[in-house]
Amino acid sequence: MSILNLFVIVPVLTVFAILFTKDFKGARVVSAIGMGIQLLLAAYLIFAYLDLRAIGITDEMVFTQDILWFPMLNIHYAIGVDGIAVSMIALTAIVVFAGVFASWEVDNLAREFFISLILLATGVFGFFISLDLFTMFLFYEIAVIPMYLLIGIWGSGPKEYSAMKLTLMLMGGSALLLVGLLGLYFYSAPDGGPLTFNILEIAKVHIPVEMQRLFFPFLFVGFGVLGALFPFHTWSPDGHASAPTAVSMLHAGVLMKLGGYGCFRVAMFLLPEAANEMAWIFIILTTISVVYGAFGAIWQKDLKYINAYSSVSHCGLVLFALLMMNETAMDGAILQMISHGLMTALFFALIGMIYGRTHTRMIDQMGGLMKVIPFLSVVYVIAGLASLGLPGLSGFVAEMTIFVGAFQHPDIFHRAATIIAISSIVITAVYILRVVGILLLGPVKNTDYNLLTDARWYERLSTITLLVAIAGIGMFPFWLSDTIMNSLGPIVSRLLAVV
Repeated sequence: MSILNLFVIVPVLTVFAILFTKDFKGARVVSAIGMGIQLLLAAYLIFAYLDLRAIGITDEMVFTQDILWFPMLNIHYAIGVDGIAVSMIALTAIVVFAGVFASWEVDNLAREFFISLILLATGVFGFFISLDLFTMFLFYEIAVIPMYLLIGIWGSGPKEYSAMKLTLMLMGGSALLLVGLLGLYFYSAPDGGPLTFNILEIAKVHIPVEMQRLFFPFLFVGFGVLGALFPFHTWSPDGHASAPTAVSMLHAGVLMKLGGYGCFRVAMFLLPEAANEMAWIFIILTTISVVYGAFGAIWQKDLKYINAYSSVSHCGLVLFALLMMNETAMDGAILQMISHGLMTALFFALIGMIYGRTHTRMIDQMGGLMKVIPFLSVVYVIAGLASLGLPGLSGFVAEMTIFVGAFQHPDIFHRAATIIAISSIVITAVYILRVVGILLLGPVKNTDYNLLTDARWYERLSTITLLVAIAGIGMFPFWLSDTIMNSLGPIVSRLLAVV
């Protein structure tokens, strides 16, 4: 049995164990143990993959398993990972582990909350290990559906509206995806052999160019909706603002990464000619996402909305870099997915902790928090510096790799788009420094805040876990970058072969 099965089995067993707990304390302890095991499994997977790289296995899918489970449609439970998928699994494990401790005080329907949270994580893990498109789509739906309950029941503000808007828009994206996936399936055997959903098998055949042109927009937009592609991003700020802390962490930290991952693993890899022909359309849309999201963050006063619009900008940068179709830019895109996942999870964890103390998310109602909650304030500053690209933290590594790779493209259109996207760095610095100045510095505006307590042990564990990962990537990026680059080889070669 492949070790990858454990990334689905452990969360499922954790869910069943939670059912037998008696109160919220038992539910959170079981969740922490289960996700702690998942984090250890992710660490083991990284070292096991690096061992395979050491003996020369670099660009292949490893730890594979293939079981036929629906013969009529030739649907398989096919799993396997390369360096990119291993990196995304590690990101998910870190964010989910931190999210459990960020939710340590949830006592309203705690068992149901942690069950829904871990089911969401199960879908994400299953998505990243899947090599069969039908199985991938199944796990995609498992990841998306719990969001409605998590926001609608445990959220705040206009939570019913936000939950419904998010669910309907993501289901709309799923409908587009299903059309594109069925198109790949019915053109997967042009010579009359058995039809298949297997990604590696479909990559061996040539789908007619006219069919690629038809199905590529369905797949790219379908995945792009989850990746906050303009103008399909509007669900994201409302969903983030109303979601409970851990759900915002998982939503922005890992769930949105399914969009970028699907765009290059499915849409671009399997339909390379259409990807090259239509890239310019989506480069325009992603450039708008990058700049619009950054400007949108400047005008917000709610901490969650600021981070939500920031996520639109950063996720737009991921899709922008993928469309440049060279190894350097695409390597930066994967690094950005991981870096942004960690940074935004940390931001949302901190926002939840600050809100739990001040009972407000409006920055103009706060001030001088550095004096009363120094630990949380310092961590917030570090997260902000990572977001604006300070050298030594993960944000700098990712963004520099993206912009260097994007500017390598010889076409003037691509270079002009890159220059516009680079302007987002300045805009990001404006809203990050503005928030830090208003929120943390100066006199304490509300005298009641003098009685606030700083981070508790479980809050420190949650934030430090994410901080260590952010600093680790920033200080030692080469092993991760090389791992991603080696796995990008087949995808980039396939894209460049049709130019």
